[in-house]
Amino acid sequence: MKAWTLTDFGIDNLTRSDVPTPEPGPRELLVEVGAVSLNFRDKAIAEGLYEPGRMPKGLIPVSDAAGRIVQIGTDVTRWAVGDRVVSHLYSGWRDGAAGRDEGARALGGPLDGGLAEYMVLEADSVVAAPAAMTDVQAATLPIAALTAWFALVEYGNLQAADTVLTQGTGGLSLFAIQLASALGARVIATSSSDDKLAHAVALGAAETINYRTTPAWDQEARALTDGRGVDHVLDVVGGDSLDRSIAASRVGGRVTVAGFIDGQRSSIDLMSVIFGRTRLQGIAVGHLRAFERLIAFLDRHAIEPVIDAVYGFEDAREAFAHLDRGPFGKVAIAVQG
Repeated sequence: MKAWTLTDFGIDNLTRSDVPTPEPGPRELLVEVGAVSLNFRDKAIAEGLYEPGRMPKGLIPVSDAAGRIVQIGTDVTRWAVGDRVVSHLYSGWRDGAAGRDEGARALGGPLDGGLAEYMVLEADSVVAAPAAMTDVQAATLPIAALTAWFALVEYGNLQAADTVLTQGTGGLSLFAIQLASALGARVIATSSSDDKLAHAVALGAAETINYRTTPAWDQEARALTDGRGVDHVLDVVGGDSLDRSIAASRVGGRVTVAGFIDGQRSSIDLMSVIFGRTRLQGIAVGHLRAFERLIAFLDRHAIEPVIDAVYGFEDAREAFAHLDRGPFGKVAIAVQG
């Protein structure tokens, strides 16, 4: 089969290759991949910035995939050939608290991902693709949508009339705007682009802050909440800007750290955390049962993913370059067709 493999770190080392088509084990599925979508995690893995010692040479990257089952293992009873399914990042995390090292069984690194014509998935670690979504749309859900859902609902217990602040207009943040507004929350969206902020309003954001023209966006967020502060900040930037996320939150508010675009290390003012009684929560996607609940919610509210661009399979490198430029929503790759 055709697949893209990482012969070494660096997008220039992403190589289109002929590799053997995998065979499913007794409890596994062989899936013909219809589409994949890219996340910052995929870029970080390809560039050697994300647990490089764990990633094997020749890895097939990209965790998020949707497609059609073409072969089932001998012990599989739940699924049938022809069913459409969506991958789940952590193949071992099905419910409850996360184990200490769920990352050891993560798709797209260190396990092979979906940037190939076929992939093998565990039968107990996939969800049914939403009937109303194409493979391209469904492939955007496993990391971006589930992380937003897990942060706001499973961990955050978001309530109607709570205030949520999102950062940027990548896939995770846009899903957060859509989910939070559907739940009745008030969303403050931040971006460096007024045009992108206007589109965020169309998705449900109530207020916006351009952090380029308003560098003290934490103070502006407090002003927009009459000095109280935000109930829930979803931080995808990381780095030293985490201080502003803490400052923007209310006393006893929650700051969920879900990304590291500006760096994997941060220097924060601990006194702000202590006196603000801030609940600082790290998050790495979520479990399979939450994914199923998310899909049911998306169906009920007719929420559609925001997709900035779709590339052909042969243009995978160009798709990664598009991700690097900062898309509005998701970047996807159509593997079939």
